[in-house]
Amino acid sequence: MDTLTILLILIGLVAGGGIGYVYRKKLVEEKNKDLAEKSVHMVKDAQNKAKEVLLDAKNNAFKIQDEAKKDEKRKREQLQKIEERLIKKEQSLEKKAEDADKLKEELENKVTSVKRLREEVQKIQEMQESELEKVSQMSKEDAKDVLLKKVEEDTKEVLVEQIRKTEKEVNEQAEQKAKYIIAEAIQKYAADTTVESTATIVSLPSDDMKGRIIGREGRNINTFEEITGIDVIVDDTPGSIVIAGFDLVRRYIAKITLERLIEDGRIHPARIEETYNKVKEEIAGLIKDLGEKAAFDTGVAGLHPNLIKLLGRLKFRVSYGQNALKHSMEVAFLAANLASELGADVNISKRAGLLHDIGKAVDHEIQGNHATIGRDIAKKFGLDKRVIHAIEAHHGDPKPETLEAMVVSAANAIANARPGANKDNLDNYIKRLDEIENVCNSFDGVGKAYAIQAGTEVRIFLNPEEIDDLGAVKLSHDVTRKIERDLQYPGQIKVNVVRETRAEEYAK
Repeated sequence: MDTLTILLILIGLVAGGGIGYVYRKKLVEEKNKDLAEKSVHMVKDAQNKAKEVLLDAKNNAFKIQDEAKKDEKRKREQLQKIEERLIKKEQSLEKKAEDADKLKEELENKVTSVKRLREEVQKIQEMQESELEKVSQMSKEDAKDVLLKKVEEDTKEVLVEQIRKTEKEVNEQAEQKAKYIIAEAIQKYAADTTVESTATIVSLPSDDMKGRIIGREGRNINTFEEITGIDVIVDDTPGSIVIAGFDLVRRYIAKITLERLIEDGRIHPARIEETYNKVKEEIAGLIKDLGEKAAFDTGVAGLHPNLIKLLGRLKFRVSYGQNALKHSMEVAFLAANLASELGADVNISKRAGLLHDIGKAVDHEIQGNHATIGRDIAKKFGLDKRVIHAIEAHHGDPKPETLEAMVVSAANAIANARPGANKDNLDNYIKRLDEIENVCNSFDGVGKAYAIQAGTEVRIFLNPEEIDDLGAVKLSHDVTRKIERDLQYPGQIKVNVVRETRAEEYAK
């Protein structure tokens, strides 16, 4: 390529670059012009919008100002109304206060007037009473006594008749209901009333056997008493000896042991000990069988084996000539029947009835009364709280608090009071009758008092000159309360007060 061509190319390139530059500069200028125009338009639009916003703000400010003025005006009007109401209330209260002051003044005037009138009336009444006392020649108290006596005399017969009628109706209803309940319970259970003897006598085939029982230098009888813990009494009674001991179980074991020794004929210390141990094991099994049979016959299940054994021991416990186990079974049957009649829990009543005297099984070993001991035994074996309470309260101390406890207490009283249940000695019987008669004779106006019907009834003969019919009724209540408070007795005692007046005259 020659120099000219290169030069031309260079010139062309330079010319093209210049033309391009001019062209691009022109384009940039046109763009800047358009941007300037757009900027002017945007500024104008912004200014217009700012004016519009400012105008709207001014309008809103004016509106808020108008509303604030209206709200202020409304609140002023409300405050003005409240102020007017307060003024009216204040005026009303002031008026009421004035009226109250006037009313108070009027009341004070009236009270003063009433007091004055009262004093005048009192003076007039005193003058009248004074005049009446002068006319009647009696004081006010004397006249009051005369009036009361007159009213009492006029209404005495009515009062006595009403009291007697009410008592008769109440007693008839109570007696009828009690007879029905007790009869329903008793007729479901018939008990053996035979009283068991507490004496333990062992029969001998001949009097020669007494010497063999005593042994050489008394070694046999000493060994027997030491092993059994029972005293042997050998006296001049023909054909028998007596064994004595406080523990009836031990006494029963000793009786069976002695009978077997007599039957065997071999009586010496070793044989005595061997026979005693054998009989003791047999009696332990017998006691368990007796307890299980009693629980089975009464329908009481779930008792602890040791409690069953204690129950069986009651077979050998006698109280007032009554076998404790038979008595407990009887109370269980009666309590169940009474509970069914009264709506109490039959199972709880039956269980508590069977175990109510369980303390008697060990009361000779543990201090305390049998009810408290029985309560502790029941707690130890985890019995129901109602059963524990019924056992503790079956003699009324503490007072029965549940229906089941009351049922057991009633069943125990029925079982103890029925004919043939208890065998008390004559001295205690006479002492109880004397106590009942002494209570009756301690009242004024009593002529004679007699305890009859084995102490279940007392008849009181009054001095008719000292006590009237109304006083006789009151005396029967007072005597009953005193007997209940001071005496202890089985069942109930009927208090029969007799006031009798007689008029005699002879025709000549």
